[in-house]
Amino acid sequence: MEASSAIPIVMTYSAEPVANGLIASLARPGGRITGFTSDVTDETYGLRLQLLKEVIAKASRAAAVWNPDALARKALEVTEDAAKRLGITVLSHEVRNISDLESAFISISKEGNDGMVVFADGLTYARRQDIIDFAARERLPTMYGAREFVAEGGLISYGVNLPAIYRRAASFVDKILKGANPGDLPIEQPTIMELVINVRTAKAIGLAIPESFLVRADDVIE
Repeated sequence: MEASSAIPIVMTYSAEPVANGLIASLARPGGRITGFTSDVTDETYGLRLQLLKEVIAKASRAAAVWNPDALARKALEVTEDAAKRLGITVLSHEVRNISDLESAFISISKEGNDGMVVFADGLTYARRQDIIDFAARERLPTMYGAREFVAEGGLISYGVNLPAIYRRAASFVDKILKGANPGDLPIEQPTIMELVINVRTAKAIGLAIPESFLVRADDVIE
């Protein structure tokens, strides 16, 4: 947006673009931006924690790693509300940069958490291997927001298929190149969510995944 006042922008995966001031509304974004918002909904946050609870039945404490510069604080509040219903205490760790992430690792390792939830954003996605390695060292069952984390050694994820969104974004580019005003093109929200589990990681941290849970997964990495 700062680089040009004229070039149209197609978002492929943007968390809470209205709250972050990128667009006016999902129905009529206005300005030069259109595309996709992420899977950030109340239901998604609650379900991620519920799924983690299913594989760690005795879980009572969980760390939440999130970037307040990318997500509205409501994201954490919704997670905490879901945690109360599940009997889990959530310990928040705000990470805006690599230094914050390293500090969070030190704190989380001392807290005695039963699990961890990592909110997807540009920072956590870019540093996903650091986070995955930390979870492995701590033998900490962790829920992620994108399958790429699990494909590279994370335990479990529930979120959208990012490559599918990237391909779908081409339709917005096509409309704009044919003369459409990006500000008039409604923002789309992903409709297909996928549950991915890495059973190799589960075995490495000594976690037994119930068979009933495995059959519900869209993809099981062995």
